[in-house]
Amino acid sequence: MTARVVEVCISQSKGERKTPVGTARLLVEHGIEGDAHAGPWHRQVSLLALESIRKMQALGLKVSAGDFAENLTTEGIELYTLPVGTLLEIGDTLLEVTQIGKECHTRCAIFYQAGDCVMPKEGVFARVLRGGEVASGARITCLPPYAHPVEAPRHRD
Repeated sequence: MTARVVEVCISQSKGERKTPVGTARLLVEHGIEGDAHAGPWHRQVSLLALESIRKMQALGLKVSAGDFAENLTTEGIELYTLPVGTLLEIGDTLLEVTQIGKECHTRCAIFYQAGDCVMPKEGVFARVLRGGEVASGARITCLPPYAHPVEAPRHRD
């Protein structure tokens, strides 16, 4: 299976589910135009695999793309196994993986419903190295990390 983007999602405020929009513009060293989490830091774009969402669905939750506050829902790639520094070419854009997982400071509604949440363990964060449009259905190609990858924490905010 070829890795691809299933959905592109944004939100106007932090701390809320993201809404699928189909297409968005990625801005270099900023993130997705119009998304609350965009900015000049190492977590400009968040990614979560559809395979991870299906784990939560198997627990009986009615969740889908954007419900974990991810910007890009992917399919066909185990995101959380990628080393920090991995490059992801998505359409014409280029992202660099900067963090795997995150610390949750508060328990989200999903955790209370299922007793677990996949985003803290399987969510991936990246910064935008080459901007452009990204759309649902876009192919994802993994490229090797830089010779000297950006040092970024695992499971830290």
